[in-house]
Amino acid sequence: MSDFPKSVEFHEEGVREGFQMEPLTYPRERRIALLDALSATGLRQIQVGSLVNPRKVPQMADTLELFAELERRPGVRYTLLWLNESGYRKARAVEGAFNHAPLMYYLTDAFALRNNNRTALDMRAEQEAWLDRYLADGATVQKVYVLTAWGCNLGGPVALDSVLDAFRHAIGLFRDRGLPIPPLYLADTMGWASPEEVKRRIGAVRELAPEARIGLHLHDTRGLGGANVYAALSMGVTLFDASVAGLGGCPFAGHKARHTSGNICTEDMVFLCHELGIETGIDLEALIEAARLAEDIIGRPLMGRVMHSGALKAFRHGKTADSACASAP
Repeated sequence: MSDFPKSVEFHEEGVREGFQMEPLTYPRERRIALLDALSATGLRQIQVGSLVNPRKVPQMADTLELFAELERRPGVRYTLLWLNESGYRKARAVEGAFNHAPLMYYLTDAFALRNNNRTALDMRAEQEAWLDRYLADGATVQKVYVLTAWGCNLGGPVALDSVLDAFRHAIGLFRDRGLPIPPLYLADTMGWASPEEVKRRIGAVRELAPEARIGLHLHDTRGLGGANVYAALSMGVTLFDASVAGLGGCPFAGHKARHTSGNICTEDMVFLCHELGIETGIDLEALIEAARLAEDIIGRPLMGRVMHSGALKAFRHGKTADSACASAP
């Protein structure tokens, strides 16, 4: 029997993970307009950009300027992503930017080397130092990510034992220091997850640390994003990363088609939750408008469905513009 949660929380990543996949760099004022629109939807966390090598990801070259210029709405946490010491120092130097300290585990060398210029073992060894660095700097770790938690385009299938081993290492770091365990995130970085395997891996991670929240970072690369969210909801998961209009993807993940690698679509998943009676705190109509703005900025049809079809509220209340379907058999 399904055990749906009463409420869930979506963390928005489209402005960072979405725009990094595009071949163009879009005007900062338009990205700020999208951030403003997202801020007005009820989202509690929005990722603004990443502090990475601008030669490799030129779309993120002006992230600090973007962060400085956006108008921050009370009650919304605006975050930045960093992957190394250089990015971390930049985040520390910006007021309000140092509020999202993560630990990150890689499971294949091929992806770790391409994305972070380290082997998976090197990255694992560095997480203890990162944790102690965060503690010394007065930061609280917000998430522990295990990347490619179902499989890797570059390194092949990932065994459940590898996923659990990474989480055991992370959990041990926090327990050894007498610290509460932060949310544990399984990341389907390259779109390998399927519903039953989602449930299997959630259950196995939960056994390691029953007291910790579990989160998912899912991609809809192969069309199973919504089914995977439904499976996770049935397991009681309450934390999801998502991207407005279905934007997203890692540029170093070896995807065959850039535009099919997107994250789960925020407004589509919010619609799913509302249909299931699950609270999100999000104004779906406002989020749909933000998705349409994203599509206008990008300049091509995007992957979201509800942004194009509309939600059901108007139809249920008889407020449709016409009755075009009245003559249908």
